Amino acid sequence: MQPRNMSMSGAVDLAAVKAAAEAKEKAEQARSERERRQAAGGAAPSVPLVVDVDEATFQEEVMQRSTEVPVVIDFWAEWCQPCKQLSPVLERLAEEYDGKFVLAKVDVDANQMIFQAFSQQLGIQGIPAIVAIVAGQPVPLFTGVTPEAQIRQVLDELITVAEQQFGITGLPAGAGAGEPGDEGAEEPAGPHDGPLAAAAEALDRGELEGAILAYESVLANAPANTEAQLGLAQARLLHRIEGLDAQAVRKAAADDPSDIEAQLRVADLDLAGGHVPDAFSRLVDTVARTAGDEREAVRVRLLALFEVVGGEDPRVAKARGALSRVLF
Repeated sequence: MQPRNMSMSGAVDLAAVKAAAEAKEKAEQARSERERRQAAGGAAPSVPLVVDVDEATFQEEVMQRSTEVPVVIDFWAEWCQPCKQLSPVLERLAEEYDGKFVLAKVDVDANQMIFQAFSQQLGIQGIPAIVAIVAGQPVPLFTGVTPEAQIRQVLDELITVAEQQFGITGLPAGAGAGEPGDEGAEEPAGPHDGPLAAAAEALDRGELEGAILAYESVLANAPANTEAQLGLAQARLLHRIEGLDAQAVRKAAADDPSDIEAQLRVADLDLAGGHVPDAFSRLVDTVARTAGDEREAVRVRLLALFEVVGGEDPRVAKARGALSRVLF
């Protein structure tokens, strides 16, 4: 799963850093607006948990809504018998999860432009096909009839990534039932919220050394903090490629495949440019033809790039398998 970029933090065109920050800001604005309306005596707007979407409503119901809650798209058609098995399960789970995600149903026959766009981008071959949108970023989930237990696992991972990487926590409980949701008291700020915000701001401003130090400070006190782990991995990547002459680096790597530093630099450039499989393949191949300290250095760098993309991303899982095969 990609918004760890989703990841589900997705492909890192290193707008991933900026996209996550913007998504968090939009999510916070949506929460603030709900709170403002409730404080003024107004009811929280009712949001249907299952909605039929067409080309006219897609932008509002899916793309804009995805800054506030993960939107799961069910691509279906009337003639599709597997769709008739899967759709009721998804609809029931949308109600059960009570605002943690919204289900958007897209009839592919009536909305061919939407389906074609996703097919081309994600390589979808048929239906039923289930895709999520988190902070405007598409995340392929699964295709075909899938066991409910597996669907629940995928949804749980999606919700976790949306919250941890993008700050998207879903709708208030009950908001989809047509009655005002009671959000209760605000959760107290966590002990690392301030330092994390400062680190993210430094990263946004391009103050990479400061961002690295700030994230390292958080991790010194909270080694398992996933937001700090992701931020540190991204800041270190940006710092490594800062000032590189991409053309010269690529030429050096092509001229001398044994130049390990050149291979590492090209992999960094590829990842930062969104060419994730190329970056992973280059380093897996380099691991395969090296030994000793050189092999370990390449392996460590590859693990660092996995952190930038996010462990739930299917490209990471594939590259981990390839790495295991060359190591063992």
